[in-house]
Amino acid sequence: MLISNLETVPGREIREHFGLVQGSTVRAKHVGRDLMAGLKNIVGGELKGYTELLEDSRQEAIDRMLAQARAVGANAVLNVRFSTSSVSQGAAELFVYGSAVLLAD
Repeated sequence: MLISNLETVPGREIREHFGLVQGSTVRAKHVGRDLMAGLKNIVGGELKGYTELLEDSRQEAIDRMLAQARAVGANAVLNVRFSTSSVSQGAAELFVYGSAVLLAD
């Protein structure tokens, strides 16, 4: 399935628009990752534990969005956007949404 942040796909016609599809996940920080992040703050560098957590969260949210798109018969999701919000102290939601469409072959 094609995923794009563009509103259209050059050279492809949108045959049908199914509407908004979305996916989200809420994740909490891990105590072990927090400890390692605290140490990294002293010496600097990438917080790999958080990078992995965010990548896993993004993929899970995308998978859920694509499942909704497939369920309505779409073969693409266009104008895809990501959003995050704090749910509680130490937990955040990662949200992805876009327009489910049927592209001509």
